[in-house]
Amino acid sequence: MCAPDGPPLGDERAATDVIGEGMYHGAVWAVVPVARFTDDFFRLSTRLAGEIVQKFANYRLKLAIVGDITSYTEASTALRDFVRESNRGTQLWFVPDTEALRVRLAPPSAPATYPSTHSAP
Repeated sequence: MCAPDGPPLGDERAATDVIGEGMYHGAVWAVVPVARFTDDFFRLSTRLAGEIVQKFANYRLKLAIVGDITSYTEASTALRDFVRESNRGTQLWFVPDTEALRVRLAPPSAPATYPSTHSAP
């Protein structure tokens, strides 16, 4: 989990630094607060989001972006669609807070089992 006050992820090099740190620690997920991303990340026309997400995918490190992005999604239908599609997948998630991420990462609960009413032969 990255600290919110670290260097901004405004280019592929910054993303590579986060990836390297995550891989060093054996992480499966890089959890990055919204505050670490520059505004260009949320403007899809800059292609920065695609470049950064692809970099994470290339290194097989999943990316969770944590925080409120409402102001960005309200301003961009394309971003809203991107977020919705990303959240359906397994590589990139946008979640409002760490509790929402914890819930998404939790294993599905096992189905209830009931004692058999049949006797063994």
